[in-house]
Amino acid sequence: MSSSPITHISDTARWVAVYRAWESARADALFRDSYADRLAGDRGREIAALMPRQARSGWPLIARTKLIDDVVERAVTNGCDCVVNLAAGLDARPYRLVLPRALRWVEVDLPGILEEKERLLRDASPRCELIRIPADLADPVARSEALARATARTHQTLVITEGLLVYLDEQAVRSLASDLLAHPGVHSWVIDIASPELLEFMQKSMGRFLASAPMKFASQNGVAFFESLGWCVGEVHSIFHAARRFQRLPWYLQPFSLLPTPDPRRLGRARWSAVVQLTRA
Repeated sequence: MSSSPITHISDTARWVAVYRAWESARADALFRDSYADRLAGDRGREIAALMPRQARSGWPLIARTKLIDDVVERAVTNGCDCVVNLAAGLDARPYRLVLPRALRWVEVDLPGILEEKERLLRDASPRCELIRIPADLADPVARSEALARATARTHQTLVITEGLLVYLDEQAVRSLASDLLAHPGVHSWVIDIASPELLEFMQKSMGRFLASAPMKFASQNGVAFFESLGWCVGEVHSIFHAARRFQRLPWYLQPFSLLPTPDPRRLGRARWSAVVQLTRA
């Protein structure tokens, strides 16, 4: 492979699947994803092996996965009847989470990655109703049509954009936030965001590995950015502190966990990232 192991945005899905596979193999696993290794494939394992040392354990991605699992399960318990996963990639939640059969789960992503996923999981059975909609989420018209189809006849939809926003520019994030509010069935939205300081650090340490999928979005005012667009902030979970709680934080970062968590609306120079559940105002 070239010096940039990720050659397309879809490669990030293979890379993240490797960390889910590693976590699932642990005796004390935070989650069990029996399909992750299959989904990652040789390509995903090669990408993970070529990542810089500080990124190889994948602890932030493991903590993020667990946090979003928990948000989904709480939402379903509280009446969510539809989950829409935008840029679903190789996520396997509809196959591994305990979900009601009547739940509608919709995956939206580029045709190529969805076709690959269909092939790799052809012998697996989802635990709820599963629909896949091929669409280019960068195309506003295609995105709106996919959302309309996904949320038709639903009353309380949860949208997931795991790992997506960081690869969009600010205007695209604004457009997506507006589109979601335009669909009445969308009740809440789960995002993961990073501070500008953390984004700058990741760009310096991993930028050359992500040349084909550059990281772009971070807001200095954190969750207030989404409040200004009409969303209410519900749950906010620091990924760093969650990793410590889950006992996945590397030993050399443990001392930093004693520092106070920054105000999620005034991030300053903090290296901060979080999983956030937004709700309709």
